[in-house]
Amino acid sequence: MDQVRLFGKRIRTLRKAARMTQERAAEAARLNSKYLGQIERGEKRPSLDAILALAKALQVSPASFFHFDREEIDERVLRRKIEGLLHDRTLQQLQQAYRTLRSLLEP
Repeated sequence: MDQVRLFGKRIRTLRKAARMTQERAAEAARLNSKYLGQIERGEKRPSLDAILALAKALQVSPASFFHFDREEIDERVLRRKIEGLLHDRTLQQLQQAYRTLRSLLEP
């Protein structure tokens, strides 16, 4: 997967973790919701202004949009990575991780 698509997926993940709809996030960032959808699908490359506005709307650091790994193809390795991320987390962090995963995986 190319970097633009990974970037878009990261924005979508952070938006969902913030429990914001695409429309609400776009409005808060003063962007068109269709444009935000294109960014999340990796169809458009956002400007620096758009990145900063989205970070402010989602209450995250702009740098957090760039924290992504290449997709893992080995299921066992991926499960170990997930378990490693959750190890020694606080109850509050585990709750947030659960909400994020639930929002991504449930229809």
